[in-house]
Amino acid sequence: GQIIPERRFVEAVNREAYQYQIGDFPAEWEAWIRKKREDPPTIEEILRNENYREDMKQKVKDVSEKDKLLQAKEYEEGLVAEPSHTQVKGHASAPYYGKKEPSQDPTSTANTFQPGAWMPPGSGSSQNK
Repeated sequence: GQIIPERRFVEAVNREAYQYQIGDFPAEWEAWIRKKREDPPTIEEILRNENYREDMKQKVKDVSEKDKLLQAKEYEEGLVAEPSHTQVKGHASAPYYGKKEPSQDPTSTANTFQPGAWMPPGSGSSQNK
């Protein structure tokens, strides 16, 4: 009266079983083994899906190339700005920002930022007048 769950497996043909990795055999078989589908796939189904995936890869490549050409044309015509290349130097948690003496006011240029330093009231010589 005990129900034993069905066990599904694939026999290794060209390699030892331990040499197989995820993605080594078609996704349709993966789905069947993991009980995501009822029936095992047919050869026709696997070939049809492989052809579809290859067609989609080619279409994506074609669209990507057309997009790059369109962007280049738009850059030449001045319709869009070219993407800027940002250079990041240092890190926000770095203890040194390039200034030797702290100032109360933060400084900033196009590529750098220097945070201001807080000084308690009355600690500076110019503060006491």
